[in-house]
Amino acid sequence: MTDTTSIPQPSSSGSRLKQRHIMMIALGGAIGAGLFVGSSAVIAAAGPAALLAFVAVGLLVMFIMRMLGEMVSANPGKGSFVEYIRAAHGNGAAFTAGWLYWFFWVVALGSEAIAGAILIHEWINLPVWVLAASLIIMLKLINLAAVHIFGECEFWLSAIKVVSIILFVTAGVLYIAHVFGPGAPVMQNLLGHGGFFPHGMTAMISIIPSILFTMIGSEIATVAAGESAEPARNVARVTRTIGIRLTLFNSLSIALILLIVPWSDAVPGHSPFVQALQIMGIPGAALGMKIVVLTAVLSCMNSSLYITSRVLAELARNNDAPAFLRRRPQQHSPVNAIIANSVVGGIISFSSILAPGTVFAFLLSCSGGVILLVYSLIVTSYLVLRRQATGREQQACFRIPFFPAINILTLGGVIVIFAAMFLDPMQRMVAIASLGTSIFFVLIHVGRTRLAGRNR
Repeated sequence: MTDTTSIPQPSSSGSRLKQRHIMMIALGGAIGAGLFVGSSAVIAAAGPAALLAFVAVGLLVMFIMRMLGEMVSANPGKGSFVEYIRAAHGNGAAFTAGWLYWFFWVVALGSEAIAGAILIHEWINLPVWVLAASLIIMLKLINLAAVHIFGECEFWLSAIKVVSIILFVTAGVLYIAHVFGPGAPVMQNLLGHGGFFPHGMTAMISIIPSILFTMIGSEIATVAAGESAEPARNVARVTRTIGIRLTLFNSLSIALILLIVPWSDAVPGHSPFVQALQIMGIPGAALGMKIVVLTAVLSCMNSSLYITSRVLAELARNNDAPAFLRRRPQQHSPVNAIIANSVVGGIISFSSILAPGTVFAFLLSCSGGVILLVYSLIVTSYLVLRRQATGREQQACFRIPFFPAINILTLGGVIVIFAAMFLDPMQRMVAIASLGTSIFFVLIHVGRTRLAGRNR
């Protein structure tokens, strides 16, 4: 296996990421426009039961992050989670996981560029494709600079999202407590429109995949921590708390929305946060939420460009991607990988304009569920590496209780989510296309391996 211990690092401690950067990258990476806008669709589909689904998905993400953090703490310095999959399952699994993860986030980069351009188009009367390209170029320049500049930008973008949620939760609690406004008939809103499960348990299970896709992104912090002064320590800090914080932020927000707004009034595609703020009489709710959603879009694009460039450079370092994409020792950032991802993200964003119902829809379907396979490989890698751990220091890093039952339960949760996608007619095609994408990358690896064997 290719040596992964000598990972290129920023040239000076001043250009490295700080602890506050790592925490905000983790928290902000998993709080996107899906929560602020997309949550309306899951509330409309499952009613108050959506709250249980958010809690369940939050716990799932929490366990996966804990597993990832313990693997990094036990063997620091390997690189991204792809290298821990490599250590546990070999080059084939690492190749597939790395390219699937790259594909997921580069499609997200292109789609978020268009979403951001559409939002900005309301204020700046330029063609959407010009605005989308401008956003990608701007964020490319940020990522090409020193890594701490990326970290600082992401810190403030994420801070806006986090502060917005804190302010929303605070206002919601005060409104319900009759500190201001007339208050809300909370029990009537929560249970008076068909009960807690108005569409049954099946509806609750069917929305779980959609909720998971709004909470993906915390694992970016484990990659970012590798570019900090104390990688192992920072990863341990982040992964111990990020799952709990994320679950609280999402669950409290959704709970307050359900208490303030009758769930039957939720309109898919319209922000339930705006509905709640308008009921509370908060002025400028619609404009404020547009700004927050735009911030979330920019944050997602910034993180997408960062994580895709690091994963692509890491794949190149292990000969799983073209050599010119490697990160050079003297570089602050993997320049060629960032440029390549910017170009691919731009092509994907243009496809949403030129062929929204064919090429772009196909790419979205193919990337939609691949993250589930990546998460499955993280869980199984933890099972393997924990059993292989040698020495007191390594063994002391693995502390998740009820091993391996809790790990098998987590893996079962991921499988249930994928099964739910097959059962939901709206998501079945995404599940099938994602499986096809996974098989495609597996076949590429098999072909490369056989070709390399013949050339020896």
